[in-house]
Amino acid sequence: MESSEPPFQEAYKALFDRYYESGYDDGDGDGDDDDDDVNSTAVEECELPLIDLRKLSLGEVERGECKREIARASREWGFFQVVNHEISWEILERMRREQVKVFKGPFGEKINDGYLNFSPGSYRWGTPSPTCLRQLSWSEAFHVPLADISCLGGLTKLGSTMEQFATTVSELAQTLAEILAEDLGHKSTFFKENCVPSTCYLRMNRYPPCPMSSEVFGLIPHTDSDFLTILHQDEIGGLQLVKDGKWIAVKPRPEALIINIGDLFQAWSNGVYRSVEHRVVANKAVERFSTAYFFCPSFETVIESCVEPSVYRKFSFKEFRFQVQEDVKTFGYKIGLPRFLA
Repeated sequence: MESSEPPFQEAYKALFDRYYESGYDDGDGDGDDDDDDVNSTAVEECELPLIDLRKLSLGEVERGECKREIARASREWGFFQVVNHEISWEILERMRREQVKVFKGPFGEKINDGYLNFSPGSYRWGTPSPTCLRQLSWSEAFHVPLADISCLGGLTKLGSTMEQFATTVSELAQTLAEILAEDLGHKSTFFKENCVPSTCYLRMNRYPPCPMSSEVFGLIPHTDSDFLTILHQDEIGGLQLVKDGKWIAVKPRPEALIINIGDLFQAWSNGVYRSVEHRVVANKAVERFSTAYFFCPSFETVIESCVEPSVYRKFSFKEFRFQVQEDVKTFGYKIGLPRFLA
């Protein structure tokens, strides 16, 4: 019976061989591997700011307080978590069960374009062109345009579950984007006009147990190339982010959704809201699952700061995505917004 596991060790054998042959030298000239343990136990675990969205449906005072909490967390952390988000526990659990089934399918089937009627290239694993272990992500994912999900509709249990999840989360993303725009003094229709369901994505993630968990990441450090990301993760943990110049581990809270600011919102807000670097550490013993919703505009949408003078020049989402892909191909990692400074 064919394995469901991606062949990480075989595909990246040359990187592992080079790493072990070098005596674990991290390249800083002192001959040791002091920075090579990417799964360091020294990382402190913290709770993200927790926001109760039920307050948005209460009186004016409670609504105002909730909106200020959202804006403050977006400025100071770039990350926060929400409860009472109107996405039922039943949908979250069903989403997890269905994606577990998908990932347990034979690897040979998953890599075939058109698997489950998703667009070609939806299934991804590892890292396309890593030059060292630090650039290798020990994970697999289905990165699915919402247009694909609406085509599936109720034809399969997976399709109907993804559609329910995406529809509800899309409404939440619009609400949060409008709150953040309003905080900057803009009652803008920009997001309703440009971030429509057909331009957004759902990503189902699996992080397999990793025998080299101290040498590689589950997902390499990065920022998100969208306006907002809404994430539901399981209780395993592994998500880490940069706060005040150091990495912190996010304490899992399965009933909450995690929200983070993406590069486009940082550019649109002229750096007021922060797109923060984050990563997932690998786990030696257990697998981890998560589902992420990416709130994106159409490729033709022009990103222009709503605050002057602008730190960033105007650019289209297509231009931004192309530059990110070229940098990853050339350097093995994303450069992102520094490419677009005015």
